[in-house]
Amino acid sequence: MSSSTQTIEHIVLFKVNEKTEPTKINTMLNRLNNLISLDQVLYLSAGPIFRNKSASSSYNFTHLLHSRYKSKEDLNGYGVHPDHQSVVKENVLPICDEIMAVDWVSNLENGSSSLVVKPGSAMKITFLKLKEGLGETEKGVVLNTISGIKNGVGKDFIEQISFGENFSPRAKGFTIGSIAVCGGVEELDKLDLNQEGVEKEKEKVRDLLDGVIVLDYVVPNSLSTANL
Repeated sequence: MSSSTQTIEHIVLFKVNEKTEPTKINTMLNRLNNLISLDQVLYLSAGPIFRNKSASSSYNFTHLLHSRYKSKEDLNGYGVHPDHQSVVKENVLPICDEIMAVDWVSNLENGSSSLVVKPGSAMKITFLKLKEGLGETEKGVVLNTISGIKNGVGKDFIEQISFGENFSPRAKGFTIGSIAVCGGVEELDKLDLNQEGVEKEKEKVRDLLDGVIVLDYVVPNSLSTANL
């Protein structure tokens, strides 16, 4: 019987200016990944976005940070920590044209062992913006649809799925975030090839949405994890 643990998901998207020198991008990513040393952080990975599959060109982000925490208090502690503030001021803001963050509370199965996403894993990250005026019933339909993906269309390819309602003030109006973790790019591609199943799931919620961001991200080999 599987257990679960309440986890805070924190994803930050960066749009790096296209004229930025590669050395400055590498320094930003290295310093972001080094933030795993902070006591509040359970898991952290930062790197380039593998594929941006968003329909709108407004969401042309280039890099991503994904980290996990035991509580909202720990996430807040990470945010105000001097080391984090230093990276943001010295390495992120000077080279990024746009930044957004999506946070949610997720119940992950199998306890702390599921908090670490293995190097080489491929993640499909989706952010959904619900139409204005929708209530809890419609929101529940969207969340239930995401919940059913792992055991439905993604049962042969998805190892872990995390989703929840955003609480970040920097989400640009996006309401729900989700992460589907596959063993690697091959499994992620097979998931994408199952177009019939994917479209069937999308159809359930299409009329409820006002915007969608879809990104593929491959966890770098230089994985950053804390001692769990």
